[in-house]
Amino acid sequence: LALCQAICESLFIFYLFFILAFFLFCIYNRNMKANTVREPKQERSIEKKKRIIQAGYDLFSQKGYHNTNTAEIAKYAKVSTGIIYGYFNDKKDILKCVIEIYMRKITAPVYALFDKIDNLDHLDLIIDEIVDIVIQMHKSNANLHETLHSLTHTDADVNAAFIRLEDDITINLERILLSLGMSDDGLREKIHFSLNIIESFAHEYVYDKHTYIDYKKMQKIIFKLNFN
Repeated sequence: LALCQAICESLFIFYLFFILAFFLFCIYNRNMKANTVREPKQERSIEKKKRIIQAGYDLFSQKGYHNTNTAEIAKYAKVSTGIIYGYFNDKKDILKCVIEIYMRKITAPVYALFDKIDNLDHLDLIIDEIVDIVIQMHKSNANLHETLHSLTHTDADVNAAFIRLEDDITINLERILLSLGMSDDGLREKIHFSLNIIESFAHEYVYDKHTYIDYKKMQKIIFKLNFN
């Protein structure tokens, strides 16, 4: 009996030691990853990182985020998997860079249009152009748009990125319209609501394609939107 008790105690001690060792290994491995990730300085290294991000952009568009792994990204970018972990902690880090590129792509034409707004008389025409731009952005980035939007339901960082995008566009347009003399009585709320309608219409137009909807008529309704 004493022998059995001694064996049990030894096994228990061994088990505790194993758990502790595994825990320390995980911490060490995580720290090592964080310490080995570096920002490239040389032109060749910068180019490799850009290729990795572009590979992520293309593969996430083609296959989706969850169906793409780092080995596939490495192969597509023509680098080793080790190179990827030299520049990124994990696939999520690549996703963050992809989101930044995506956000710049879709906001650049919108902000360029905002720069043209110099009076309130042609606001309906501006709304018309915004609708066309948003539709075009959905068309040209359709696959990645769907991938990223599906992640907003499960990934807080992705969702936060889209919230920031909505906030930036709303606040920028509000600033411009206020500078042109528009009343600030609920202006921010009107802008945000109108932009959501335009976004919803673009989704309908590009993705849903309901057979019973006349999208030309719907677009004319959108064109009549104003902030009065």
